[in-house]
Amino acid sequence: MNHCVLMAEIVKAPQLRYTSDSQTPIAEFIIQFPGLRSDDPPSQLKAIGWGNLAQEIQEGYKEGDRVVLEGRLKMDSVDRPEGFKEKRAELTVRRIYGLSALQSLTLDTAAAAPTASISTQAAPAAAQTPVPATSSPAEATDYDEIPF
Repeated sequence: MNHCVLMAEIVKAPQLRYTSDSQTPIAEFIIQFPGLRSDDPPSQLKAIGWGNLAQEIQEGYKEGDRVVLEGRLKMDSVDRPEGFKEKRAELTVRRIYGLSALQSLTLDTAAAAPTASISTQAAPAAAQTPVPATSSPAEATDYDEIPF
């Protein structure tokens, strides 16, 4: 399965165009993300959004915005003027999130682990629910008898 999530900066503003046959909107833009090591130069990648997402990208994002992109990678062959073909990676965007929008999200307090204080009082007996004893699934399954 081809699924990729990248955190990047938009270095070339999204350009909106339309397909010639069905007039489907397409937004193309260039993103940049840091190299794997500290001495590696940043990498750039062309990103494309289609349909309603393309219009959202063009209206809501600009050069310099930091985003998280979800999508799939594709390799394209491009004919060079020097007479050879060059392969370039391209990200087809499925979802886009602005980092300012992600920073405003808060954790659900029920899901967050308590860090401030831990109560040392014992819970009432009615609140403690006994867990029934069951055999583990590993004991009940004989993996030698599975047909392949």
